[in-house]
Amino acid sequence: MTEIHVRPATPADHEAIGALSVAAYRGDGQTREDHPYEPTLRDVAARVAAAEVLVAVDEATGAVLGSVTFALPGSPLAELATEGEAEFRMLAVSPQAQGRGVGEALARACLHRAGELGCRSVVICVRDFAADARRLYARMGFERAPELDWSPLPGVTLLGLRYPLA
Repeated sequence: MTEIHVRPATPADHEAIGALSVAAYRGDGQTREDHPYEPTLRDVAARVAAAEVLVAVDEATGAVLGSVTFALPGSPLAELATEGEAEFRMLAVSPQAQGRGVGEALARACLHRAGELGCRSVVICVRDFAADARRLYARMGFERAPELDWSPLPGVTLLGLRYPLA
């Protein structure tokens, strides 16, 4: 099995990140063609301007396997985080790379980054029907935080989770 390396995204990664983000979101039923969230997923340059974007690459080939956006309170991309918290969003793994630990590697990189910055917790939200993601986050130690549940669009329910940092 090839090694996964997580690093900050570079402009050369942006197109691949945008494409895999849309493919991943479509693949698990979160979006479809012409969905209003897809332009946001594709616009990696805007994400980088507002937050940190991390990318997981296959160390052997350099192929982009997944990405995540890490944000602090006050960022236009922070939806949940308050003072002392960080959050990550738009975690996406290429459909061809799913099941290889890419999502967990990206999530752990965000937890590490939050710890470096002195945050007390990391908050995220996950679609109510995303059973695989919910299992992953539960296994990692994220706790349900119902006070963070919200709905950005009619018919879209996001469940809040929190990871307490030491």
